[in-house]
Amino acid sequence: MRSSPFFKMALLLGLLSAIGPFAIDMYLPALPAIGQSLRADIGAVQMSLTAFFLSLGAGQLLYGPISDMVGRKPPLYAGLVLFALASVGCALATDIQTLIALRFIQGLGAAAGMAIPRAVVRDLHTGTDAARLMSLLMLVFSVSPILAPLAGSAVIAVAGWRGVFWAVTIAAVAGLAMMVKLLDETRPASERVESSLGSALSAYWLLLRDWHYLGLVFIGSFAMAGFFTYLANSSFVMIDHYGLSPALYSVAFGVNAAAFIGASQFTGSLGERYGLVNLVKFGVVCCGAAMVAMFIYFAMGGDSIWVLIVLYFIASGFMGLVIPTTGVLALEMHGAIAGTASALLGTLQMLTGALAMALVGLFTDGRPLPMVAGMAAGALIAGVLTWLTLGGVRSEPTRRTQEA
Repeated sequence: MRSSPFFKMALLLGLLSAIGPFAIDMYLPALPAIGQSLRADIGAVQMSLTAFFLSLGAGQLLYGPISDMVGRKPPLYAGLVLFALASVGCALATDIQTLIALRFIQGLGAAAGMAIPRAVVRDLHTGTDAARLMSLLMLVFSVSPILAPLAGSAVIAVAGWRGVFWAVTIAAVAGLAMMVKLLDETRPASERVESSLGSALSAYWLLLRDWHYLGLVFIGSFAMAGFFTYLANSSFVMIDHYGLSPALYSVAFGVNAAAFIGASQFTGSLGERYGLVNLVKFGVVCCGAAMVAMFIYFAMGGDSIWVLIVLYFIASGFMGLVIPTTGVLALEMHGAIAGTASALLGTLQMLTGALAMALVGLFTDGRPLPMVAGMAAGALIAGVLTWLTLGGVRSEPTRRTQEA
């Protein structure tokens, strides 16, 4: 299975998935500068990030069923073109309201790259082979939080914050070129559902009545909500409160992504040995413990950046065991509507993250405690959902499965 085509597919799908997040992570070091340039306060600047997340989540509800109906490639093409056009608009925006509106449109385009690659994984594999491919996809996808802030800092230093949007436009065009050359259609005409609104609604109704599917989706969603809270607030905390330069902030941000990447690469082998369900349980408990410890420290008056970095590094590592694995388990029983199931999964994750960012934004003051409280709350809710969804589920070591 560890053949060259396997890794090439992971690389391509990971890069397509990362185009949207790259537009987030390159953007983070620019948030304070955008506020100054457009004369906007912290809340308004954060709204441009929240708008992107909302459309990134909602757009997946559209792309998933369409990809089941017409194939995976056409909606990917459409999404990348929309993303590129909106990115050009963002680069030319002259006020925060226009930027927020264009970021919403940009997120609609990026949603195709979030929903459809997971469906391609399910088209090709199930079981631990799917977990292995998903973790490799996450490896490429997760390079974004390491490289993108550093790249963003370099671009900002040379071309200002508007240069970030020109850079992601170029990335979208490169993604289109790679798709044309490297990606074959994985959803043949014989397997496509009837192209109708009714079929899409029926598929979503089926998924919304599947409590096991929803439980797995929300375990991953609330685990990621802590990351989204960190995403929206960390630049203000580390740059404005702790005094880091944008470049040093990018390094601190990337350290946590490195933990996520490293741990996620063990999901396939650990799943084969201990079972995917046990892997989720273990990861959620350990991630929650690190998050709660961090919250207690800051709630008691602590204010060390090193405590924040170290404990979130630990939590991010265990999160790397949870998020790819819950995604594989959620899609396992829905291969016939994998695009729709992947879309709903992605939408609920993005909307949960956007809600978390909005709630924490009501209390944010540029200091660590509101951010840390939101991060810990997400981890605790994920723990409760794991107990409710998987508490009575036996997990056996998982053998590698044949291609679906």
